[in-house]
Amino acid sequence: MERGESVGDTPRPWQSYHTVYTNAKAGMDGVDKEKVQRIVYEMSKGSKYFENEERKEAFIGQKIENIRAQCEKLSEIDKSHFQRVADKRIIELEATRDLSRIWLHVDMDAFYAAVETLDSPSLRGKPMAVGSMSMISTANYEARRFGVRAAMPGFIARKLCPELIFIPTDFKKYTYYSGLTRKVFQKYDPNFVACSLDEAYLDITDACKERGISSGEIAEELRTSIYEETGLTCSAGIAPNRLLAKVCSDINKPNGQFVLPNDRMAVMTFISSLPIRKIGGIGKVTEHILRDCLGIYTCEHMLQKSALLCALFSRSSADFFLCVGLGIGKTDTPEAKLRKSISNERTFSATSDEGFLYQKLAELADMLSTDMQNECLRGRTLTLKLKTASFEVRTRAVTLQNYIFSREDILKHASKLLKAELPISLRLIGLRVSHFNEDKMGSPFDAKQKTLAEFINESGKHVVDSSSFGLSSICDDHFKIGTATGLPIDNHETQSHDSREPSNCNQLSDCNQSEKFGGNSLDTVNKRANSMDDETASSSNLKEESLWVDEYKCSLCGIELPPSFVDERQEHFDFHLAERLQKEESGSEPRIVPKPRFVSQFHFSVLIKTI
Repeated sequence: MERGESVGDTPRPWQSYHTVYTNAKAGMDGVDKEKVQRIVYEMSKGSKYFENEERKEAFIGQKIENIRAQCEKLSEIDKSHFQRVADKRIIELEATRDLSRIWLHVDMDAFYAAVETLDSPSLRGKPMAVGSMSMISTANYEARRFGVRAAMPGFIARKLCPELIFIPTDFKKYTYYSGLTRKVFQKYDPNFVACSLDEAYLDITDACKERGISSGEIAEELRTSIYEETGLTCSAGIAPNRLLAKVCSDINKPNGQFVLPNDRMAVMTFISSLPIRKIGGIGKVTEHILRDCLGIYTCEHMLQKSALLCALFSRSSADFFLCVGLGIGKTDTPEAKLRKSISNERTFSATSDEGFLYQKLAELADMLSTDMQNECLRGRTLTLKLKTASFEVRTRAVTLQNYIFSREDILKHASKLLKAELPISLRLIGLRVSHFNEDKMGSPFDAKQKTLAEFINESGKHVVDSSSFGLSSICDDHFKIGTATGLPIDNHETQSHDSREPSNCNQLSDCNQSEKFGGNSLDTVNKRANSMDDETASSSNLKEESLWVDEYKCSLCGIELPPSFVDERQEHFDFHLAERLQKEESGSEPRIVPKPRFVSQFHFSVLIKTI
C-alpha cells in the first residue's frame, strides 16, 4: 500500500511506514503491529528522523525500480542460461555441506535489562528499558509486550507504554557480567567466538564426544551453569552451522533452547518455511528488494528464484542467498584476526551547545584511550563521526606522523576536527582510531612515522619505484565489493551471516567472437584516453580482448552479463579500459581484485582523474 492510501473511508498512511521499530523481536509476537506503526508514524511525522526515513524509503524505491527494469531486460534465453548457472552452483555449494560439527549459539535474555533487574529486584515484573528518552539500548520482556524495543527513541517508547521505567546505562556493570558468562563458555569451547557482550558461538562437537552426551544436554548444562554463576538466563540454539544456530537460539526465547539435528532432510525442512528476515545478514533493505522485486519471502524461495539471483546479483551475494536456501553456513572456527580499528560513540538529544559537545568528545577520548591501553594499541589515524540533527552522517579523519594512544593526544586532534564543523547541531559523536603500529606498547619502536623524504634518504635511494606507490592501490578501493544492483548485505546485521567471498577471476584466452559496443559511448571513452596520452592503441587492443565468451562471460574477468544488458556491458568495458590505462600509466600490473558486475561512469571518471 502506498503512502496516503486508505482502507474504506479512513486514511491509514502509517501502514506503509516501516522502520526498524516496527520489526518484531523475541517477546513481541502478540504486539498489535498496526498500533505500533500508527504511534511511531504520528510521533515521528514532521521530525528530522521522519524526513530521513522518507529519503531512505525513496532510495530503496529507486533501487527496486532499477532491479525491476533489469528483470524486464532478461529474455527467456537469458533466464535459461542463468538457471543452468544456478543449478551448477547449487551442486557445488551442496558439496561443501558439513554436517560433522555441532554449533551452539548462546544469547543472553534482554541482557542489560536483566542485569539491572538483578541489581534492583524491585524492577521485576515492571515494564523497564535501559537508556533514556533519547534512545533505548534494551527493553525487558514486560515492555516488549507494548511494542517497546531496543534502538527506539525513549519518547516513542513512553507513548507506547506510559508506565515505562527508564534506567541509565552502566557498561562497566554489563562488562563484568559478560566476563562471568565467558568463563562458563571457556569450559565448553576454549576457542568460542564472542559476537558482543551478550552472545557467543561455541563449537561443542568435542565436548559432546568426550562426555558422551547429546548437544541438548550440553546446552541445558551450560545454561544452568550461567544462571548459577550470574543469576541471569539465556537462550540457546544448536545446529550444524553458525548461520542456523543463531536462528535456532531465537525460537524458544526467553530461557529456552532449540536443537536442529545434524541431518540434511531436517535442515531443509526447517529452512523451507523460514522468513528471510530471520537470517543474520538480511536486513530491512535486502528484505524489501528480495520481496518486492523477486517475490522471495522464505528461504525456500531462494532456490526457486535461483536463476534471477545469479543474473541480478554478484557472485558473492548470489552464493550467500543460495546458501541460505540450502541451509549451509560456516562450520570452521574463525581464525583470530588482528584488530583493524577501535572506536566509541554516544547518542544524545540533538543539541548545538558547543560546551556539551566538547564535553562528550572528552568523555569519548577518555574511554577510547582506556580501551587502547587495555589492548596495548597505538594508532595513527583518528576519525571523527558525527550524526547531525537531520540524521546526516559525516566522518572527518586525520592521519598523523606519530602513533598516539593518550587521552590528551586523542582529544587534541579530535577537537580540531570538531572545531572545523562548528556551529552544528548534533545527536551523535563517535571517535575511531586505526592504522595501528605492528609492535605492542611494551616493545621498543619508533613512534614517528617516517616521511617519504626520510625514507629515501635513509635507504640511499634517489629514485622511487612507481610501483611502490602505484595508482592501483588508490583505485582498488572503488572495486573491492560490487553487486549487480549495488546492494550490500545490511551492515548492521552481518556479524553472523555466511556470505561467501567471490573467487578470483581467471584470465581467459581471447576468442574470435565479436562484440558490439555503443559507438558514441566508446568514442567518448577513447577521446578521454587520447586526451591523456594518445592511448588509442591501448583502447583498441582492449576492445579486441574484451569479448564475451558464450555470449555471457567476459573473457578478461569471468563475470557474466546477459546480451540485453547493453549499458551495463558498456560500463563493464569502461572499467577494463580504465584498468588498462591505469596499468600502462603506472608501469606495473594492478592487483587482482574482485571485479564489480556493474561499474558506474562515476567510478570510471574517478579512475581517469587519478591517473
